[in-house]
Amino acid sequence: MARQQRAIRTRRIFLQAAAEVFDEHGYDAATIAAILDRAGLTRGSLYFHFTSKEELARGVLQEAVTSDGVTPQTFKLQEWVDMALLLAYRLPREPLLSASIRLSVDPRARGLFGTRWPDWIVIGTELLTEAKERGELLPHVDPEATSRLVVGAWTGVQLVTESMAEPPDLVAEISALFELILPNAVVPGVLARLDTSPHRAARIMEQQAVAAS
Repeated sequence: MARQQRAIRTRRIFLQAAAEVFDEHGYDAATIAAILDRAGLTRGSLYFHFTSKEELARGVLQEAVTSDGVTPQTFKLQEWVDMALLLAYRLPREPLLSASIRLSVDPRARGLFGTRWPDWIVIGTELLTEAKERGELLPHVDPEATSRLVVGAWTGVQLVTESMAEPPDLVAEISALFELILPNAVVPGVLARLDTSPHRAARIMEQQAVAAS
C-alpha cells in the first residue's frame, strides 16, 4: 500500500511539473529536461510513469475535467453555476487546469490530443437536462445547445481576460456572464434564488477546507 501511494504521489508530481512547463512555455517549447528539473525527480522515475512528452500532455488533459467543490444543491442550475464559478476560481491557482486550456488552444497540441471541451459540454448538458425535467428552465431552452454555448463563452471570456494588460478577475467575469444568460433561460421563481455572486466560489472552497480540517 505504501509503495502504491508513493507511485501515485510521484505521478502527480510529474503531472504538476509538466502542467507548469506547458502553461509557461507551450507544448512545442516544453522539454522533458525542463519538466524533470521542475519535478526534481529522475528520468528513470519519469519514464516509469510516462513514456513521452505526448503522454504527459494527455495526462494533464485527463485531469482537466473536474467538479471538485460542487456539492448537491436545491436547484440543479445552482450546481451548474457553481461548477463554472469554481473552475474560474481554481484556474489561476491550479496549473493542471490552466495548462489544459493552454493545450486546448494551442493548434499543434489540439491537433495531437484534441480537447476536453466535449466532456464539459456533456456534463453541462446532463445538469441542464435534469434542471429542465425539474421545471427550472424555460420551455424553449435546449440543454445541449445551452451547454455548448456556455462552454464556448466561458473559454472565450477566460482567453480575453488573460490577454488584457490589467486582467479583470475571472470569477467576476464569469459571474457577469451568468447575469446576462440566466434571465433568458431560467423560470423567474428559480432565478430569484440562484446565487451567482463572484464571492460564492471562494466561500465554497473555504467552507470545504474548514470541514476537512
